[in-house]
Formats: sequence, C-alpha cells, structure tokens
Amino acid sequence: MRRIANKWTKFEVLLKHSGVAKHIPAMRRFSEANLQAMLNQFSFVVAKPLVGTGGHRVVKIQKQNSGYLLHESGSKRLLGSWSELLGHMKRIRRGHPFMLQQGINLTTISGRPVDYRVKLERVRKSWVIRAVVGRLARPGLFVTNLHQGGTQLMGRQALRRTFPASLVKSKIATMVGVARTSTMLLENRYPGIGLLGYDFGIDRQGNVWIFEVNTNPQ
Repeated sequence: MRRIANKWTKFEVLLKHSGVAKHIPAMRRFSEANLQAMLNQFSFVVAKPLVGTGGHRVVKIQKQNSGYLLHESGSKRLLGSWSELLGHMKRIRRGHPFMLQQGINLTTISGRPVDYRVKLERVRKSWVIRAVVGRLARPGLFVTNLHQGGTQLMGRQALRRTFPASLVKSKIATMVGVARTSTMLLENRYPGIGLLGYDFGIDRQGNVWIFEVNTNPQ
C-alpha cells in the first residue's frame, strides 16, 4: 500500500481544488521571514516537521508584548527576543524541513482542545468511511494525538459537547464531504494509496479546517 510521508506535497494537491482549499489554514515553508510574517498576521502559528507523525516536535508560537511564548510538549517557555526564538527553533528542527500553519483556536471540552480524525479505506473499487472520532488533548497540551496522551471519543459525542445538537449532523457531513473529495484528488495524484486519515479541527465560529492527511493513520 502506497504511503506519502511529506505533508507539504499532499497539501499542494488539495490546494488546487477551491472547495477543499477554503478548509486549509494558511501555510508556508519554515523560514525566518515566513515565521515573522505569519506571527504578525495570526494570533498564533504552529510549526511542524514536513515528515513526522504522532504530534512529535509540533510547537505552537505566540507573539507577546514581552517576547514570544513557545508551547512544546506540555511546557511553555517565554523567549525574550527574536534571536532567542530562532535559536530555540533551530534546536527543535535539528536541520529537518519544517512547515508553518496558521493557528486555529479549536473548540474545547473542559478547556481542552478537541479535533477529529476521519478514516477512509479503499475496499475493492470504492472508499469506505471507517471512523469519525474526536480526540481530546491531554490537560496542558495543545496537540490531541493519542500518542501524546489524548483521549479518543466518538465523533458525535465530542461534537455534542461543543455544538448544539442541531449542528452535529452538518459538521460531520462537512468533514466527510471534504475527506471524500480530498481522497479522490490524492488518489488521482498517487495511485495505490489504500488508507487515509484526515485530521480536522473546528474553530469557535464553527468553521471546519483540515490540518493533516495521513497515508498511514494509526
């Protein structure tokens, strides 16, 4: 079964479709200039390796009056200067290519961010939805990955705890619809993929965002 590790190449395929592109947060390759521009534009920025799973080395960066606040695997660190931030990011990146993504303020349950995983599998000639689950971040973390201590919930159950019951069906329909269209696009570009996991987030205004596509979802 074919696997595509690089996050950027998968997003490049999806960005060509206007219907899917509107659900993709702004993103750029990691560079000093791009980080500065995005921190000026968004309330926070997420930096992540182009290749990697499980939420490892994913960091959240916020600009503050007194410097920059860096969230990394449960710890928060206030860095007093731009050069200190860059030095810290250099240590985290260890020479590997990273990408930057617009930070999205996710809906929360008991103050903990929640996102969603939609899993599809190719069965003979068609793609089947295998799961729609919610993932609740471990207290103190902003990543929801189960590897990092996140809790799995039924998708509907998680949605009912964050939105009125009348909206639950439409949120699931949006995520599944975007996942199906994305699957068609990715399969055209990468024949041979057979399993896909999409990570979606829903912001506090109810907008649905796609954060990541995995060709080897756990």
